[in-house]
Parts: sequence; structure tokens; C-alpha cells
Amino acid sequence: MRSRGFTLIELVMTLAIVALMATAAMPLAQLVAKREKEVELRAALRDIRTALDAYKVASDTGHIHKELGASGYPPDLKSLYAGVEDTASPNKTMLYFMRRVPRDPFFPDGKVAAEETWGLRSYASPPDDPQPGDDVYDVYSLDHGVGLNGVHYHDW
Repeated sequence: MRSRGFTLIELVMTLAIVALMATAAMPLAQLVAKREKEVELRAALRDIRTALDAYKVASDTGHIHKELGASGYPPDLKSLYAGVEDTASPNKTMLYFMRRVPRDPFFPDGKVAAEETWGLRSYASPPDDPQPGDDVYDVYSLDHGVGLNGVHYHDW
């Protein structure tokens, strides 16, 4: 009478096939995770830049007090979600441009405040050498990695 079951060769071959499939799926999973972070980065940059532009428009139209010679951009990212007083409103309501500042998805330390995860460029600094200053004209990622499109994240 013969016992039923798998032979040792069948088990080894099955394990080899499963291992081969797992090694093929691992780079694909890493690629998908990187792509998701890039989508988050692109969305976060778009949200912050839209809020910066809205602040500038509000400043230019007289809703936000602007010092003589100032650019009209916010002094920091906190002003976008903390709110500023609407000087054109008779009852001095507050203007909010974001609910919160999104984090840079590529920033390694999760304990740092979201507005500190971004590099800041002032209106007075050149585009090829962004430096912080009296205002926030633009933001960029502090990560020096290269995206799937071949462009460095800090150049997005």
C-alpha cells in the first residue's frame, strides 16, 4: 500500500517557484511605494504653492496689510494655516489659506513639524540658489533623490 502525499522533490520545487515569484515582486512593490510618495509630493507642492499665490493675491488686493516695499508673500508657512486678519473686512475676519501644511513625504524624521520639512525660497533669492529670507515665495523638497522622471526632487 502506497502512502499519499508530496515527495521531497515536489516540495523543494514548489518553494523554489514561490521564492522566484517573491523576488520578482519585491522591486515592483518598491517602485509602487516610490511612485505613491512622488504623487504625495506633487500634490503637497501644488497645495502649498496655490496657497502662497492666494496669499499674494489677497495682499495685492488690500485684504492683507503689506509693508511698503514688501513682496506681499507670507513671512512663513504658519501664516497660511494660522490665518491673517482681513483688513478690508469691516468686522476684521480672519483669512485662512490652508487647513494645515502638508509634510514632505520624503523627509526622514516624522517628529519634525510639517512646515519645517520644506526648503524655503524668498522672493529676493535666485531660482538656481534658493535661500530663505523675509518671506516665502516658493517651497521645495529637501530630499536630494531623483524621481522616476529623472529630475531631482528639490527641483520639482
